[in-house]
Amino acid sequence: MTADVWLPIPADEIEGLPEGLHYLFWDGGRDFPGDPADCAFYVVPYMKGVEVAVRPLSAMTSVRVVQTLSAGTDHVAPGLGALSAGVRLCNAKGVHEASTAELALALILASLRGVPGFVRGQEREEWRSGFYPALADKSVLIVGYGSIGAAIEDRLAPFECARVVRVARSARTTVRGEVHAFTDLPALLPEADVVVLSTPLTEETKGLADAAFLARMKDGALFVNVARGAVADTEALLAELKSGRITAALDVTDPEPLPAGHPLWHAPGVLISPHVGGSTSAFLPRAKRLLAGQLTLFAAGDEPRNTVLVTGEAAG
Repeated sequence: MTADVWLPIPADEIEGLPEGLHYLFWDGGRDFPGDPADCAFYVVPYMKGVEVAVRPLSAMTSVRVVQTLSAGTDHVAPGLGALSAGVRLCNAKGVHEASTAELALALILASLRGVPGFVRGQEREEWRSGFYPALADKSVLIVGYGSIGAAIEDRLAPFECARVVRVARSARTTVRGEVHAFTDLPALLPEADVVVLSTPLTEETKGLADAAFLARMKDGALFVNVARGAVADTEALLAELKSGRITAALDVTDPEPLPAGHPLWHAPGVLISPHVGGSTSAFLPRAKRLLAGQLTLFAAGDEPRNTVLVTGEAAG
């Protein structure tokens, strides 16, 4: 039998898809495009939330690959227990690095240079001249040095930062230099002018930026989150913002979407964008190339790239 592939992008819009597979379009609508039991390769609808992502999983008895179009896979994690052993979960490494790193730089520059205040001043016809912080000569700490963290450092290179310090789950050395382990954060945080979160959301990183983490940041530092909202403790962040000790630029929040009336909307020194790090014109071309490549490997009987985990196997 021909294997069913569920795609959230119409197959005729993706160049390079291999022949011999049965492509069905499903972008999270009420009705499934076919019997979930026949689906062998499931591409999760993008930015449709946990409920949509996991809805067909319990009935996907033949699925062999679950492919997200996001760098994170936390939105499908609740449904993985319903799958049989040996199913590969793959993320979208290579799709979001450029856009997310671009937004991280935009948030840093806008926050440091006072752009939100200029916008408010323009609305009121106020000329808000003065001296503002520059990114030049600042020390930047990247917490979560995977492909997105590396892309952020690439884009920091022309800005004459004093230094860029890298942190990941485990220590290692890259072509750019040393990567510290999370356990080094208490010693590194007090030296950073800008702290950027770009980690996936896992049990280890949930609440990583808690009250103790934030308290170790230096006075006047900028906290930037382009990871997931739950990587930071919202109440602890609010307390620091209300004190005026640090500022923040957030593309993600907890809760999300941030509801009307939430105190984070009007906390002093915060710039909020509505989780648009990966939602740009760069997304579709890269997503289509990823899917064509992954499905070519799948059709040939080869293992797909970007495997995050295999169900039934112990985590590494």
